[in-house]
Amino acid sequence: MAGLPRSGSTLLSSILNQNPRIYSSPSSPVLSTIYVIENHLINNELYHGFPKPNEVTHLIKSVAPQYYGDIDKPVIIDKNRAWTSRIPLAQSYITQNVKVIVPVRDIDEILTSMIMMIRRNPYQEGNLKINFVDEQLVKRDIPLTDDNRCEYLISPDGIVGQSIHSIIDAIERGFIDNLHFVEYKNLVKRPAIELKKIYQFLEEEPFKHSFDNIENVNKENDMEVYGLSDMHEVRSELKSTAPNPSEILSEYILEKCKGMDIWRQINYNESEKIQIRN
Repeated sequence: MAGLPRSGSTLLSSILNQNPRIYSSPSSPVLSTIYVIENHLINNELYHGFPKPNEVTHLIKSVAPQYYGDIDKPVIIDKNRAWTSRIPLAQSYITQNVKVIVPVRDIDEILTSMIMMIRRNPYQEGNLKINFVDEQLVKRDIPLTDDNRCEYLISPDGIVGQSIHSIIDAIERGFIDNLHFVEYKNLVKRPAIELKKIYQFLEEEPFKHSFDNIENVNKENDMEVYGLSDMHEVRSELKSTAPNPSEILSEYILEKCKGMDIWRQINYNESEKIQIRN
């Protein structure tokens, strides 16, 4: 699972985890571990002095099974927002039949959700950690304003900008068939229909889920890691309580968000090559 932040990935994982066949993880280091090991060996002169490619392949292929060695379920969904740009890595070391669930949402709604969360978790003296957005602004000596927070989030260094570019990378490299986009609004408004589509994509038998008693069974240490105590909180009842972005964001930021929904701008040209509309 990859996709955009604040787009329902934790909610979707919590729902999928109701199925006894499925384990849908919180954000995991599996991808980064695979990448770091491969990159280290590619650039390691000792390895090049006496290469053992077959053993290295077996070593890297063991990362995911070892990491999930405590999970006794036939379907494991690993979550990392970078999977969309690392599909070849997954094909090399996990499975040729790569399937990436990609939760998405209007960018202005994502930024609104982030700003509201930061407001709910103000930095105060004695806090263990400043939230990860303000932490980066402080390091860059940028004033802590909502506009600056939003600009950082959608920049190439921010989690929203990085996630968007990761999706663009997958599309432009021809991996569109490996992706299944899940619109946040559709997941909230018509969950049964969206889950049916997801099971078809996963080539799994459908499962009857409950949407009235949802629980996140894999809670992360949000305050310690992100400086935001409710980064991955999930309501038991399936509904959206987010305010209208026009009530929270400036006109400047609302204007910048226009046209950033690249997953809705996919065209096929005459040769069936994927393109993104300008």
